[in-house]
Amino acid sequence: MTTLSGPRAAAGPAAARPPRALLLVLCASMLIDALEVSVVLPALPVAARHLGLSLWGAQWVMSGFALGFAALLLLGPRLTARYGARRPYLWALLVFAAASVVGGTTGSATVLVATRVVKGACAALTAPTGLAIIAGVYPEGAPRRRAVTVYSLFGAAGFTSGILLSGALTSASWRWTLLFPAPVALVLLLVAARQIPREAGRTGGSARGRAGFRGLLGNAALVRSAVGAACLNGGFLGLLLLTVFGLQDGRGWSPWATALGLLPACAPLALSAPFAGRLIARAGPQRLIAAGALAAAVAYTYQLMPWHGRDYPGVLPSLVLVGAAFVLSFTALNVQATSAMSAAERPVAVPLYQTGVQAGAALALVLTAALRTAARAGWAPYALLTGVGAAGLLVALAGLRPAVPDDREDPA
Repeated sequence: MTTLSGPRAAAGPAAARPPRALLLVLCASMLIDALEVSVVLPALPVAARHLGLSLWGAQWVMSGFALGFAALLLLGPRLTARYGARRPYLWALLVFAAASVVGGTTGSATVLVATRVVKGACAALTAPTGLAIIAGVYPEGAPRRRAVTVYSLFGAAGFTSGILLSGALTSASWRWTLLFPAPVALVLLLVAARQIPREAGRTGGSARGRAGFRGLLGNAALVRSAVGAACLNGGFLGLLLLTVFGLQDGRGWSPWATALGLLPACAPLALSAPFAGRLIARAGPQRLIAAGALAAAVAYTYQLMPWHGRDYPGVLPSLVLVGAAFVLSFTALNVQATSAMSAAERPVAVPLYQTGVQAGAALALVLTAALRTAARAGWAPYALLTGVGAAGLLVALAGLRPAVPDDREDPA
């Protein structure tokens, strides 16, 4: 979930026609960042068995990445302001590659989780910093819009790509799902070092941004967007976690079959991403957010109904509904959040928004795993997810209320 925020485009011929290799490396890095969220999912039950972990212990491999991402998001703008975008971006790629090697070869669950936290922190630098580089290198107007569109499409496709890649790699070894990003990140590092201009993305104003946090937290539309996105993302990941362990440990599915089984929840967003702008222009973000929140709430509530079991036909309707929820709400939430902030606020407000989203996702994963591990009744974690979905729906409905008229428009 990233939004355009960065410095003005650099002047000169180089800014007018940036090399295609630069956009390619930025998009490839964004793809790796996005698929890291999902690539461990089909591999997680297999890794848990090898490391002797329960579902509670295994979920930290997922939530650790989200926590690392959330922890460093607010630091990213300060680093960019001080050092420019190039140096933090290159260092993040190098540390990301090293953490991938350590995580893929360790026999310690603690070390594995620690590497996932580090990789999440690196992604918190490369994802928004890549967008800042685009803003600083591509001239304003059509060239920048095209670059941001391509960059966003790679991010939207990353989650689905991670699911499928994990299913294929885990057939050989679950460790490959953790190791494969290392050589990719090193190649991207070598290309990025040649393509990213040394002056790209240097900004100022971080002190003013720190002073503006309190004011941003009073922005109702921004807060609604962050809470709504946290509920959407957290409920979604919680449902996928339960489904993966249910299919593999409960039904004996292979990782590849599990990956294919998750496609109804993941593929719709990647397929519909090019048309999201048109949909928002036609229906408006608030209506789409409410419709998506309703679909998600129904998806989780369906799992509490007594007429089906926990086999795949029983969970498929919920996967389809939550996939529809992302199609409707994902981009609309970003649009609602960014439209509520000024251009000056955006470099601080976007990381603040994303921090809330990632922290909410991590919390939902932790609570879902805790209930699934502790509760004898299989309905308990689904009841939690239903509550998360209901909270997201209530927040979305609050956004549909008509705004209070301005006093200057009062006919009295």
